Formats: sequence, C-alpha cells, structure tokens
Amino acid sequence: MSSRDVILARIRSAVANAPDVEIPRGYQGTGADREGIVEHFAEKVRDYRAVVHVVEAAAVPDAIRDALTRRTAEKVVVPGGFPAGWLAESAVEDLTTVDAVVTTCAVAIAETGTIVLDAGGGMGRRALTLVPDYHLCVVREDQIVPGVPDAIARLDPARPLTWISGPSATSDIELNRVEGVHGPRTLEVIISI
Repeated sequence: MSSRDVILARIRSAVANAPDVEIPRGYQGTGADREGIVEHFAEKVRDYRAVVHVVEAAAVPDAIRDALTRRTAEKVVVPGGFPAGWLAESAVEDLTTVDAVVTTCAVAIAETGTIVLDAGGGMGRRALTLVPDYHLCVVREDQIVPGVPDAIARLDPARPLTWISGPSATSDIELNRVEGVHGPRTLEVIISI
C-alpha cells in the first residue's frame, strides 16, 4: 500500500460516521447598481499602473491602432474570435518575438480592477497574455460587474481562467518593485462604452 493510499484510508475512516453538512454557496453579489461602474473600474485599473482609455464603441478600432502606434508595436498577436471590425486576427509561433498581444475579456470587476480571461473567442490561450511584454485588452461596458461574486456567477469554472490585476509585478524583500517577471510589463485597457 502506498503512502497516498494509507493517508486516504485514514481520512475515510475518520469521516466515516460524520454527518453530511450542506455548505452554502449562495454568495451575495453586490447587485445590479451600475451607476458609475465604468469610472470605478477605470480608477481601480489605473491604481495598478495600467493605462486606461474610455471610448465610444465606434472608436474602438481607432483606439486600438493608436495604442499600438504609440507603442511602436509591429509584430502583434490577435487571437481567433477577436471582433473582425476591430483588428485582423493573427497568429505567431514564437511568442518571445512578439511586441504586443491584443485581446478581449470574459468579465471585468469594478471593485478590484481585475480583468478575467477564459480562453474564449478574442482571448486565446493563456500563454498569449503571459509571454509578450505588452497586453492591450478591450473591455466592453456590459462586461464590467460590481464585485467578485458577480464575476464568479458569469464564469464557467471548467474553463482556464486568467485573472489580471494590472501589469505583472512583484517585490523583493526590500520592497523594490519589479515589473514584467510573471507576465506583461505593460497593461493597457480600452473600455468601450
């Protein structure tokens, strides 16, 4: 019998006569109050040192092109399922040679300034947003929810979820901030209203 089997057998024995306990999962969302939600989300994202633009829906393609031009991004990855009118899809084999990645998101959380990707259309696989140094993400106003419980309610837990709260950053023991260690050094967000 392996160590694993021994441990599992002990656990099963210990809980054999324990009563079934129902665990409540009805987390309370913050509700449907959407007043000022775009501004709140934008403020929280800026707190993470990300660049934020709030634009009319019709101006999204221009805002994307302007952001990439300012960045002088020539080699850009755009995942499948990205809205065709915004930017043409593109693929690349070696992500280390890419200047930028442009994605959409599954949901965005106003209270935390967090963007969640689920590898769906317009988001691509997880590596797309972790390897390039610059990530440009387009968030539609209707994707912004007040809080984390509201986001959880919209997400499929079986999908690979990537939660992004600003550019990648960490600090050493002396609290010296280092950006770009575990993901993009620069995050830019276009909020479409």
